[in-house]
Amino acid sequence: MAFPLRPRDIFEELRKDVVGQDDAIREIAVAMVKHLVGHPAPNMLLIGNSGSGKTTLMRAVERFLASRPGLSDYANIVRINANVLAEERQGYQKAVLGRLFSNARRMFGADAPLRRVLRSVEHGIVFIDEVDKIRAHVSNAPNVRGIVAQEALLTLMENENVEFEADGQTYAVNSSSILFIAGGAFEELYEAVLRRATIGHDVTPMKPMVVVSASGEVREELPFHLRDYLKYEDLFRYGMTPQFLSRFESIVVLNDLGEEELARIFVEPDGAIFRTSREYFATYGIELNITRGALIAIAWDAARQKRLGARALRETYRRVVRGMEFEPADGGTITIDEEMVRRAIARRDQGHG
Repeated sequence: MAFPLRPRDIFEELRKDVVGQDDAIREIAVAMVKHLVGHPAPNMLLIGNSGSGKTTLMRAVERFLASRPGLSDYANIVRINANVLAEERQGYQKAVLGRLFSNARRMFGADAPLRRVLRSVEHGIVFIDEVDKIRAHVSNAPNVRGIVAQEALLTLMENENVEFEADGQTYAVNSSSILFIAGGAFEELYEAVLRRATIGHDVTPMKPMVVVSASGEVREELPFHLRDYLKYEDLFRYGMTPQFLSRFESIVVLNDLGEEELARIFVEPDGAIFRTSREYFATYGIELNITRGALIAIAWDAARQKRLGARALRETYRRVVRGMEFEPADGGTITIDEEMVRRAIARRDQGHG
């Protein structure tokens, strides 16, 4: 019998929640299908600015698997901050495998056969946040915590017989089939590669280009996209060891979000900022609306804050509505227009909070 899911099916579901990252979603969709059918799936390293959608993508995968009853054995997912591996007193086995084991017990019940529980552990998916924080060196000095964490993950990724403790018992699993997806902002990596690209040591030097935004603003930008210039050597210099990187067969650089993507993120996904804001005001009988001009102005302001991505939307919008949220009217309609947004941005830029 043919497997009922195709990568395109997963892609279409995930992109309902994740805007502007189609390339990354395609990669994850293929990896997920391979993982689900028992075919070797590539571990993935996601590199993207803060607010570009790494965590949103991870959560979308969780929701997708949890919504498919037939995939329950493969819906065992844990998300862990990379720093935890360096600080975990009981070892990385407890930090990762112990959590997968506890998840399986919770999903299948305390009376579930041990074989099913351990199979779920062996086919789990581990999302690692802030993997860029476990670099092997910082300011040219060894970072012991980072080295320990990288070695811990490396052992988990390549070991076919790993023991761990849970509920007072010791278990052994083959961890080589666990799918690892790691993500990080790699802030200094962007700066280092940008300097190399700007100076043009071994690439074509970048030339400024004039950009006209959706709001009509004209500005000059350097057309820098990390994926066009990134080399493995850049990651080695950043502090990711060759042995560690070799376990990630797929390295995906997420897109920087522009005004169009930010505008869609603000209103389209189920958990979009504007949707949740409408729900808040609806509790007081208020219908909240927004004009297209206001939407463009919010997206424009967020796009100016290059390293914040979608997080900048929330900061800008909060300045517009915080007064109305504190003292909501009794019923009626509120329409957020462009002038309200521009006044809020001006107050902030003038240092008035």
